[in-house]
Amino acid sequence: MIEPTASDPAIRAELERAKAANEAKTRYLAAVSHEIRSPLNVIYGYAQLLERDPGISGAEAGTIIRRSAEHVTNLVEGLLEISRIESGVMTIRAEPIDIRALLQQVVAMFRMQAAAKGLALTLEIDARLPDRVKADDKRLRQILINLVSNAIKYTDAGSVAVHVGYRSQVADITVRDTGIGIAAEDLDRVFAPFDRGSSSEAQRQPGIGLGLAITRVLASVLGGDIAVTSTPGAGSAFRFRVMLPAVDRAVRGANPGGAITGYHGARRTVLAIDDDPAQRAILHSLLVPLGFRVETAANGPDGLALAARIAPDIVLLDIQMPGMTGWQVASRLRADHGGALRIVLVSADAHDLGAPREGRDSHDAFMTKPVELDALVTLIGSQLDLRWEQADTPAPAPASADDAMPRDALPPEAGALLEQARAQAGIGHVRGVERALDALATSVPEAAGLVAVLRRHLHALDLRSLVQTIDDAA
Repeated sequence: MIEPTASDPAIRAELERAKAANEAKTRYLAAVSHEIRSPLNVIYGYAQLLERDPGISGAEAGTIIRRSAEHVTNLVEGLLEISRIESGVMTIRAEPIDIRALLQQVVAMFRMQAAAKGLALTLEIDARLPDRVKADDKRLRQILINLVSNAIKYTDAGSVAVHVGYRSQVADITVRDTGIGIAAEDLDRVFAPFDRGSSSEAQRQPGIGLGLAITRVLASVLGGDIAVTSTPGAGSAFRFRVMLPAVDRAVRGANPGGAITGYHGARRTVLAIDDDPAQRAILHSLLVPLGFRVETAANGPDGLALAARIAPDIVLLDIQMPGMTGWQVASRLRADHGGALRIVLVSADAHDLGAPREGRDSHDAFMTKPVELDALVTLIGSQLDLRWEQADTPAPAPASADDAMPRDALPPEAGALLEQARAQAGIGHVRGVERALDALATSVPEAAGLVAVLRRHLHALDLRSLVQTIDDAA
């Protein structure tokens, strides 16, 4: 058996990789040591001066010490942030936020800093960007702050412009500056920790070199991507793309007319293409009671054939399916039916927003699973420009003690029917819940009060309250 030697290409390559890794670690530790020692030296020096010379201005020294301490704190927090990201323990909390307010707040933070350098700082927002989207406020804000701060830091004259585009529920945020620019060989280096490129201008700037490194990783964690283009001496443009699903204000608490019961105008046809039968059943049960004609298909080829026969108004299309992917089906649908057909892509993976290039213009909206049913209804309404019919009655009052008759006070058959209704509600099967309640009302007349309460929840499509009422009656 011949032992491998350093002359073997594979061994040589492995040795080179190990050497590069050790050099990177050495540079990393040296950078951390330098970044910590510099502000600590300032703190230590001013502390000694204050002890020796009572005549030194305490306010001035305190300001310098505080800024140095803040620098150390930012360094430690940055290192911890990278550690949390790399160890996979970061928690992402996506909640409805006012995206326009967030953008304006971030830009407002830097107006004085930009003005002090004589820079014009502008914000341009696409009219299609909704007021409210679903996102992690903290992480999104952190990315935007890092990008705007970085642009101002490396720009001495001219402007910093923030432009926000929005299409198919994907935000396209570009921060463009007229600063020193980045050399082509440094475009990847600027995203590395403690590396600010090779130019002397970049090296002279204050900072710890972690902002863009954290920004790139956070963008990836949020399911987005970030890229940079630059011309040395002319400026740079950082482009951040991320899916920000729209959240309609009217869905929650702003619907004084009551629950949606239908829509005005001609009957519309919805085609749902999804390989999961439970998902198809949920969509059917949700939309049929509102007056839609709903057809379903379990895969791409069947969906394309069905679309050719029924000419749907809107298609709800899963991305991850065996055989043809949702992107491929969407492209075919767009080619066959043109722009009049509305196509909504639905996926359990936010990373699916990275569409193949040929599929990016083939859909009108994007939603993530689990789908919020009220948000889906609102999205369909906006895509088809529907005018909803709503119940005239206000929301029902909470059930009284008499209404919520304990289950042990009902005949045994009532328990089985209530469990059936609960199970159907758990998967969003409105028709199944309705059948179970009809059977309960017929076979157990003494449960009329409880059935009335459950039906009010059902007609409002409030399945969570329906399940809670059943549990409370147990």
